Amino acid sequence: MSLVINKDQLKKFRTSFEADNKNQLAQNVCSRFDPFDVCISRKRLQDTRHVFKYKIEHEGKPVTNQKSSGRCWLFAALNVMRINFIKAFNLEEFEFSQGYLFFWDKVERCNFFLNTFADAVRRNEEIDGRLLSFLLKDLIGDGGQWDMLVNVINKYGVMPKQAFPESFSCESSAKMNQILRSKLREYAKEIYEIVKDDASDEKVKNLIEVQMITLYRIIGICLGIPDDVFSWNYYDKNKTYHSIGPITPLEFYNVHVKPVFNVDDKVCIVTDPRPTNPYENVYTVDCLGNMVGGRRCIYNNQPVELLIDLAAKSIKNGEAVWFGCDVTKRFNSKYGIEDLHVHDFSLLFGTEIQIPMSKADRLLYGESAMTHAMVFTAVSTDDADHVTQFRVENSWGDDKGDKGYLVMTAEWFTDFGYEVVIDKKFVPQHVLDVFNQEPIVLPAWDPMGTLAL
Repeated sequence: MSLVINKDQLKKFRTSFEADNKNQLAQNVCSRFDPFDVCISRKRLQDTRHVFKYKIEHEGKPVTNQKSSGRCWLFAALNVMRINFIKAFNLEEFEFSQGYLFFWDKVERCNFFLNTFADAVRRNEEIDGRLLSFLLKDLIGDGGQWDMLVNVINKYGVMPKQAFPESFSCESSAKMNQILRSKLREYAKEIYEIVKDDASDEKVKNLIEVQMITLYRIIGICLGIPDDVFSWNYYDKNKTYHSIGPITPLEFYNVHVKPVFNVDDKVCIVTDPRPTNPYENVYTVDCLGNMVGGRRCIYNNQPVELLIDLAAKSIKNGEAVWFGCDVTKRFNSKYGIEDLHVHDFSLLFGTEIQIPMSKADRLLYGESAMTHAMVFTAVSTDDADHVTQFRVENSWGDDKGDKGYLVMTAEWFTDFGYEVVIDKKFVPQHVLDVFNQEPIVLPAWDPMGTLAL
């Protein structure tokens, strides 16, 4: 029997509310202020310190800002990459061009969607079925995963930001994405119809090539088109002038960046505690990727304690760590605190929020997933050498937290952290061996396929 809300029920709800005067006080406050700000624990703010026991030798400068775009996965990766690069070239500060990788990811992502959609139709999926409906829902967002980044860098290389600066649609991508989504859905209809009409693979390929000419034009107009070669002129810390180039972005990566940061030396370790996905297995997600012919997104599933230990080991050895988490949960942006106790929801609302569900249940019920990528640059441990907190480099500018940096408790990462990227030399061999397994394919809509924004 279903509950029907009638007058008696409403009277019961109101009586319950009015039985506690604290509810009236909470209502008075929350009607004027942000409920999350009202819930901030004063004691937790006083107890939080942006001071760490182990810290990498140099952090990258300046603090970066992805602005109104979902490029955190690119920013975080390039922020890690620039640390060794700055040291190798004796620089005060440096940024790789995030817009350069963004451009090529958009081009490749459009092509990947069109080909993936065609393949799904060849699998006899119907237009109103779950898979095609899912693919058509959010088909060209900004978010990404580590393996997608590796695809783009290994094919196109990198370049300094001065060689390809930001454009309006880099910093505020919503309108460009809206245009691309419209064209991709229009083109998906064309592909669906000719595949259902038993068109040859060659005919479908030719159609996609024609469609890509238009999509490339749209992307190029919005973002600009990177030069095939560039020159990089710079001063080092000693104010000495240097010049590199003309050089291609791929040559720049292979010759000058790869020796100090090789993306192929890094592996992605995730934690998915759902009982259906046992640890010590490798997973992938159907239809997830950004490049036709590129590597798949591969997830080596391990307990969260291992992720924390590997991240700490890397930092202690001077290497920052790219990681993914559900950033907005139990997060105070102003003070830069990721802490399960930074908000006291039960004091304000008389009920706990988020915490009552297990991490596995949050994934199953849509309450949590990996939504954002950042960088660990420092770690603290207790007397027993157990990790207590991390220092986090974000990409939201320097006006939040500790000049753009956050402090995250290990307890918080246990509940809302999902993946880390670690150099192979820090990973136990038995964990690396898991990558040799044939991946278990999760459905396209599985929460582990959520992209970092």
